[in-house]
Amino acid sequence: MKWTKSKIYILILLGFIPICLYHIFGLKWVAIPWSVIAMLGTATAFILGFKNNLSYNRSLEAQNVWTSILSNSRAWGLMGKDYLPDNSESPKTLIYTHIAWVTSLRYSMREHQSWESTNKKNNVNYRKHFKIPERQTTLKEELAKYLVAEELEAALKARNTSTYIMGLQSKNLKSLYDKQEIIMAQFMDMEKSIKEFYNLQGKSEQIKYSPFPRQHNIINNLLIQSFSFLLPYGLLSDFNRLNESVDGLMKGNMIWLIIPFSCLISWLYSSIAQVGENTENPFEGGANDVPISQISFQVEIELREMLGEVNLKNTNLNQNNIIL
Repeated sequence: MKWTKSKIYILILLGFIPICLYHIFGLKWVAIPWSVIAMLGTATAFILGFKNNLSYNRSLEAQNVWTSILSNSRAWGLMGKDYLPDNSESPKTLIYTHIAWVTSLRYSMREHQSWESTNKKNNVNYRKHFKIPERQTTLKEELAKYLVAEELEAALKARNTSTYIMGLQSKNLKSLYDKQEIIMAQFMDMEKSIKEFYNLQGKSEQIKYSPFPRQHNIINNLLIQSFSFLLPYGLLSDFNRLNESVDGLMKGNMIWLIIPFSCLISWLYSSIAQVGENTENPFEGGANDVPISQISFQVEIELREMLGEVNLKNTNLNQNNIIL
């Protein structure tokens, strides 16, 4: 209710105006046949369902991409640990570089794009219930934990930091192969993993940097606005006839019930549309996002535990039942 309160105020006003015209000023011609409203409502429901289905599919695809990143990261940690001698520093280098890549990718996914809805007033008001981890620390501070100073500066200057860091990873593998710390089969296996990580990065970037088709948003919003505006006019005649079947206080005043009922029906349509709008961009930093920060921290903890590190920080990002 708080999230959609601005729409509720507008819908109450839209229900009040036709009642004044019809009941107080006697303009009976403003009543619209219900069949027209029913056809418009049916068309709106179809378009709304189609659009929200597409929005959900984008969110589901984003979830699948980051679940794959988590699964492949676990496999990378095992390869980095088991393919190399225990007394070597190379496993730590491979794992730390990979954590740097995951960290860089999640930061790039949180960058604001002009078409995202996270800065709309209703979402800004809701943001007090949670804090976005990527807004609390800088990318440089996080990457400094896993990259040496020279690599860090070069990565931050690159056009795409994540791509550069994964390039460093490939360079590390080439160096290990040249020193014969890994054999050809192991080298090829790990290079295939790097290719898969690049594919997953590309899929994640495609969702982030490709806005939901605007034509679907525009026609959807126009239909909902038209339906919400015309709905009270279609209810005038029907609610006015209800006066014939009641007595007492409500006799002659049944038409005023249009306000709560039209508001409820229109609110249902507009709220579903608002949910869809806040689902179509699953990395923008909203309460309904794919929890890429939680997944990234989970990768970090699990891979560092493979190295034998202990007493690591808590990765539970649950804030008021919201996981980012």
